[in-house]
Amino acid sequence: MNRQKKADCLLVMVTLFWGVSYYLMDLCLADMGPLTLNAFRFLIAFSFLYAVLFRKMRPVSRTTLKYSVLVGLCLASAYLGCTYGVLYTSISNAGFICSLPVVFTPLLAFVCKRQVPEKRLILPMILCLVGLGLLTLNNAFRPAAGDLICLICAVAYAADLLVTETAVASEEVNALQLGVYNLGVVGIIMLVLSLLFEKPHLPSTPGIWAAALFLSVFCSGVAFVVTTLQQQYTSASHVGLIFTLEPVFSSIVAFLFAHEVLPLRGYIGAVLMISSLFLMETDWKPLLDKLRHRNRPPDADDPIELEKETLS
Repeated sequence: MNRQKKADCLLVMVTLFWGVSYYLMDLCLADMGPLTLNAFRFLIAFSFLYAVLFRKMRPVSRTTLKYSVLVGLCLASAYLGCTYGVLYTSISNAGFICSLPVVFTPLLAFVCKRQVPEKRLILPMILCLVGLGLLTLNNAFRPAAGDLICLICAVAYAADLLVTETAVASEEVNALQLGVYNLGVVGIIMLVLSLLFEKPHLPSTPGIWAAALFLSVFCSGVAFVVTTLQQQYTSASHVGLIFTLEPVFSSIVAFLFAHEVLPLRGYIGAVLMISSLFLMETDWKPLLDKLRHRNRPPDADDPIELEKETLS
């Protein structure tokens, strides 16, 4: 397995964490305000990682800190859209719409960096977009108000992926430090906003504590550091496409724990999205070369080829 496929597998694990996070956010929002929850989540994540990785956090370059702020601003915008969106739409729909970076990432890459998407990504992207439509739109083919709020998350996270891709390509940026410090930036932004617009408080029950800590350590700390590190070995478009599994995981969790049931077209959409990931990850070139070779007539000047043809 090459580095890109290993990176993609780790990113699928991250996507599983994020699929679970929508249900956990829904639980926590019954006790905490959206800004307070995000402040708690990202400050705990930053503190945990900084303590564990203390020796690797210094020295830090100005370029790493600059990109940490930029990535942190994008990430804060994404989580404002995501958390407020969960308040006004279903867990399943929030997961589906927040996975739209698969669409916005290549579009932003083309507009901002003039990067033309790989040809082999076009079909998976189309399948993914159709699948997302089947999953998220109601019978009138219109999204709910919370769905539109979740779009902020999708656009902001697409920008986050592109900024991170640019950052980790620079020799002056330490990818591990970037993954940790940008969490601190998000935590500070959310804390300031929560002090201005909410009355911050810690979780009030053991169950909320457990959910908030899982969100902090695994869904934020581990997930974002793994994402930042693995983007050195794969592209932002690949990452965006892998993250389409997030709504599939979130819908499974919503069905098992929140008893949300999708319509038939929703499950068809989920199958299309999984198919898009399979198409992206499968290396079709060796198979196509083998088929071409098998169908090619033997070379009259090549005795080995003629012998193979005779034996067959």
